[in-house]
Parts: sequence; structure tokens; C-alpha cells
Amino acid sequence: MSAKPPILPAGQNATRLWGLTSEQRLARIGAAQGHMLSGGARATTAAIVANLAFVFDPAWLRTISAKPGAVLMRDGVPVLAHCRDQREAAAMALAIEGKAPIPADLERIRFEEADAQTNNELRKKEKPFVERLVPEAVPALERASYFGAYKGVTDLLTKYLWPEWALVATRWCAARGITPNQVTSVGIALCLAATVAFWFGYYWAGMAMGLVFMVLDTVDGKLARCTITSSKLGDFLDHGVDLVHPPFWWYAWGVGLHAYGRPLSPASFAIVMATILAGYVVQRLIEGAFIAQFKMHIHVWERFDSWFRLITARRNPNMVILFASVVIFRPDWGLIAVAAWTGLSCLVHLVRLVQAWMVRAKGGEIRSWLA
Repeated sequence: MSAKPPILPAGQNATRLWGLTSEQRLARIGAAQGHMLSGGARATTAAIVANLAFVFDPAWLRTISAKPGAVLMRDGVPVLAHCRDQREAAAMALAIEGKAPIPADLERIRFEEADAQTNNELRKKEKPFVERLVPEAVPALERASYFGAYKGVTDLLTKYLWPEWALVATRWCAARGITPNQVTSVGIALCLAATVAFWFGYYWAGMAMGLVFMVLDTVDGKLARCTITSSKLGDFLDHGVDLVHPPFWWYAWGVGLHAYGRPLSPASFAIVMATILAGYVVQRLIEGAFIAQFKMHIHVWERFDSWFRLITARRNPNMVILFASVVIFRPDWGLIAVAAWTGLSCLVHLVRLVQAWMVRAKGGEIRSWLA
């Protein structure tokens, strides 16, 4: 496989976004996508010339990298150009500095006319941002890059309640050089502490620690994307904890009912826990089967699936149910409700998988509504 073209920064810009200069951010974006940041004298063949006066969503580098001879324009100014040789790269660098015209044979991609792009990883469709980086624009740009890193299809708390809280926390962490893995580590400690609190029936304390953990669970990912510091270890820890801990929370909640004074009978406890655990595993298996067979998440197939993801029996919606049950002093009812909702959610996912099979069997195409 041929090496990807180096990135040549053009111009100067000391303004920082998420604590990074434009050149530092560019270097991290390039490294994440396999591009080396290089000096102009080293460009002997193809190169991507980047205007340091602008910041952009990483998606634009992927787009321009795949289009030799193309230049991304914003307000008539070149931002990123995939130059095919040293002469073209030198001419583009001069054009960015205002000392020469843009090479005439470059295909112009105007940001203002560009269509929205589908981001399968973040499950949304939107136009990635491109903005001029100046000091007075930093708060708005941080907000744009933060929400650009936000999943479009997720649960109701993550989508509607966490964003502003997590934005404040993400800015605070970035300003102090706190890494995403450090945030994840604090979150894991709180997750474990919440489990212990639930086990002994301290539901309010457990939910308070769980709330902070759930917000930090959003912060670590957004901090990694905004500061371009994603790592395999961080991804493993974040997703691993997300996958493993919910059943332990629900079991600890059930055990804690004895200390709280609302225990379930042994038979009821066994049925409730079997339903929750089996439903949790089966629903995950259904989601995995859908990805394996149709190459996309089940929650982005049709609008209904994205809507149902808001409330399906995952950790955050289940915590809403449990919170309501503690408010009325019946945490036992809450656990029973979680079991019922888990079973129903699992059934809905199974029906959707079968429906997808039927559509494909009839010659239909399974395609995301976001595409």
C-alpha cells in the first residue's frame, strides 16, 4: 500500500483550540489518518497543503485525501488542497499566503455548496465544520467541534441532558491537560463505588456517583475527539466498561433491596435477574448480528430504530426507571420494571432483525435512513 501524502502547513496561527495551535491540531489529525506533517522542502510528489488560518472537522481531511487535484474552499479562501506534485504544492502555499492565484486546474469544493456527510461511527448525517480560527471565535469553534464529535443516535439522557454538562467538563479538562484516559479512570472508580452503594441499599448515593460516572462516560470520548487524542487503550477501557458494568449494577440493586427493606422473594429475584441478564445479552447479540449481516447498526436502519434507541433498555434509560422508583420509595418495583422493559426491548430488536431478513429475502435493500 502506498504511503499517504504528507501534509504541508501553510501560514501561521498561534490561536489555540482545545489548548492546541492550528498546526498541533493538524499534526494530530494527520497522524490519526496516516499522514505525516512535513516541511514544504520535503514534498517531492503529492502533498496536502493546509491553511493554518482555518480549523476543520477531521472528516474533511479524509475527503480531500481521496480526491487528488481538489481544493476545499471556505468563503473563497483555500483551506485544504490535495496537490499532485511539488510545483502544485508550492503554488498552493503561495496562494494561501495571498501571493499567487490558486492553480486553475484544481477542482474547487466549496464548503457553502457541499452536502451533508454520513458519519457511520457517530451515527449521524451532517456537514462537517470548517471555520477561520481567530481568538474571538474560539468558544463557538470549541462548541462546534464538540457537537461535531457527538453521536446523532443515542439514548435520551446522552442526547438531551448530558451535552451541556459534558461540554463544560470537557473544556475544564482540556484547559488543564487532563487526558481522556484519566477521565475514564475516575469514571471507573465511580462506577465501582456506585455498585457497592447499590449492593448495600444506598440508592441515592449510588445514583449520585452513577450520574457523575455517566457524564464522564461522555466526557472522555468527547475529550479524545476534540483534542485528537483517541487511543486503542482508551477505546478498549471506555467500551469495555460500558459493555460489562450494567448487569452488575442491576444485580447489586437487587441485592440492596434487602438492606433497603423491600426485598424480592428468592423466586421473583431469580426471574427478574434472569430476564434482565438474558435480555441484555440477547439484545447485544441481535445488534451484533445486524451489523455482521447488514454492515450497519440496527439503530440507524429506519427512523423508528433511531427513535427507539432513545429509550431502549440500555443503562441510561434503565436508570431513569430506577430513579423514578426510588422517588416513590419502591426500588423493588423499579427493578421489576427494568426487567419488563428489557424483555420488551429485546423483543422489538428481534422483530426488527426478522423484518430486515424478510426485506432482503424479497430482494429489497437494507439501507440506513441517514445515508
